[in-house]
Amino acid sequence: MHVRRLLGVAALALALAGCGIRATEVPTDFGGAPSRVPCSMTQPDLPAQSSQGVPVQVFLLCGASLVTVDREVRVPDGTADAKRRVIVAQGLLDQLAETPSAPEKEAGYTTYVRGGMSVGGPRRGDPDDTLRLSTSPPQLTSYALAQIVCTLSDSAAAEGDGSVILGGPGPEPLRRYACTDAVRNSPSGNPPPSGEVTSG
Repeated sequence: MHVRRLLGVAALALALAGCGIRATEVPTDFGGAPSRVPCSMTQPDLPAQSSQGVPVQVFLLCGASLVTVDREVRVPDGTADAKRRVIVAQGLLDQLAETPSAPEKEAGYTTYVRGGMSVGGPRRGDPDDTLRLSTSPPQLTSYALAQIVCTLSDSAAAEGDGSVILGGPGPEPLRRYACTDAVRNSPSGNPPPSGEVTSG
């Protein structure tokens, strides 16, 4: 009788296991995903800084998110505000295009902004805080556009409201781009929201 009962219990356990019913509801921790990267460096990486540089932050890609890293941009003393904005913007673009340092690469940082891009101030009829890129913003990759928008909108090159007006070298309409939490957390699936800006 006991043997039959034990055999019945064993058979029931096997049947339940075969149906995918778990014997316990205690969650099992299988560890982090293999693709997860630390996105942190063992020590601050501030290469070749000098006392003449203005401290800035740029957004690099790490994993699937945008993360700030410290940089510096040189701005001559006595530079007028309008020209200062463009100098800072150009310096930020140059920093974004720099290959990440060895510690940054090891931590998983990368950039999609390519070198050789230039930026200028407003043309006649543009709003005063316009920045015009040598590459039209819609032609940039989603990652590069997100890096540029978030970096510029969070800098002295913009008005400080979390947005930046960008245009290209051609006659296409200017657009005001915003850097949101969604963009920073997942730039691939969340392009920077934007709206057309009326010149004049």
